[in-house]
Amino acid sequence: MSEAKSLFSVLRQSADSGAVAAIETLVQDAPDRALARVNVLDFAAKNGIDEERAISAFLHAARLGLFELSWNVLCPSCGGVIDASVTLKSVNRPEYYCAWCAAGYEPILDEIVEVTFTVSRRARRIAAHTPDELPLAECFRQVFWSSAIDLPDHLDQLIEEATLDTIELPPGEKALLSLQLPAQLIFLLDPVTHLTQFLDVKGEPTRERQSLSFAFDKVLAPAETIELRPGPLRLSLENRTDKRALPGLWLATDKLQELLSRRRPFLTAKRLLTNQVFRDLYGTDTIDVDQRLKITSLTFLFTDLRGSTDLYERVGDLVAFDLVRAHFQVLNDIIATEAGAVVKTSGDAVMATFSTPDRAVAAALRMRDAMHDFKDAGTGDGLLLKIGIHEGPCLAVVLDQRQDYFGRTVNIAARVQDLANSRSILATGPVVMHPGASNLLETSGLTPVPHQRALRGVAEEMAVYEIP
Repeated sequence: MSEAKSLFSVLRQSADSGAVAAIETLVQDAPDRALARVNVLDFAAKNGIDEERAISAFLHAARLGLFELSWNVLCPSCGGVIDASVTLKSVNRPEYYCAWCAAGYEPILDEIVEVTFTVSRRARRIAAHTPDELPLAECFRQVFWSSAIDLPDHLDQLIEEATLDTIELPPGEKALLSLQLPAQLIFLLDPVTHLTQFLDVKGEPTRERQSLSFAFDKVLAPAETIELRPGPLRLSLENRTDKRALPGLWLATDKLQELLSRRRPFLTAKRLLTNQVFRDLYGTDTIDVDQRLKITSLTFLFTDLRGSTDLYERVGDLVAFDLVRAHFQVLNDIIATEAGAVVKTSGDAVMATFSTPDRAVAAALRMRDAMHDFKDAGTGDGLLLKIGIHEGPCLAVVLDQRQDYFGRTVNIAARVQDLANSRSILATGPVVMHPGASNLLETSGLTPVPHQRALRGVAEEMAVYEIP
């Protein structure tokens, strides 16, 4: 049995069988390009697989060595990958600069940091394992652009139509290009170093040869647009890096703009951090102690058992302990199936995160019903779950050697849960007004009741909604 088959045999023991079968078919039959920077959400959609099951299967596959996980900082404008690393710890700059778009971006985890999977050499060798040998079009497809761009099969044709001239420039080499410039906006772009220079070609044509010189290095400094006239150009290029460069002169056409507008959903770093399987497999070594990574929107759910002290007194330590442990297991299962993750537990309390408010509300409703079932079975007298939910921006950090979250949003969510004193779920306005959560509540026949409440440690009163 080959190593890949052996690893897939192990994978089937820990991941969904349908997802594993689809991944194995992908590795065996797909062209090389389909195995570089796999967009898991797109893979799930094309194979009719639940997204969470697909994510879980790829995570287990990466842990076994079938795939290599990559954290890519992408430009939200052009969709190019500005930086890529095997660990989120390398996303440590305050700003990432895109030379093509002449703009800098903060590495926000739910907007410009994607997670992709590339098949490992242990499973199958592909062209992307030696990127210096990729043809120009495939370099753009597999290295330059992120999985957020929905690239067509005929990308090589589109690139050929948009380029005036290209050249392969080995490390340390120089080259000269001679060409005629048409009267339109043109730009020099190298997909390897990301060096970009815009040329505004306009005015009266000239017969005199114009000259420009560019050097490729690892420093990407903002460059002003250079004005030239239509006519002959002599372009001098020098590669000062230790990798080959693939510079080309591109026409800024409508077709190119249309290509960049073809977007599709992608697996964000935020979503992966709120995945229970990821936290179980990678959570202890995800973020450095000194990192503070921003998330613009994350939903926090806090729970606590009301009257647990009385429960211990009433039924005894042993029975109460078993009930509390069983309640934790139920909550963990519900959180995981609703695409959330348990951040930590403390005493009888749970702190969990979800990518969107609707998944948190769905989990809360299921939790409440589950506690009711405990009573019906006669095994959980007195179990009453206090639940609070809030959504907003936060920081992903490391606290007490564990990946955690920090900020006002976290504090408010915890304080909202403190207010709960019945079976009603308490949630803030951003939660109940979220379209998905609002639709879920309406479908369930539940109407949130608003209250103005003072939260401990929060200066102003807030609207807190009671979900009966």
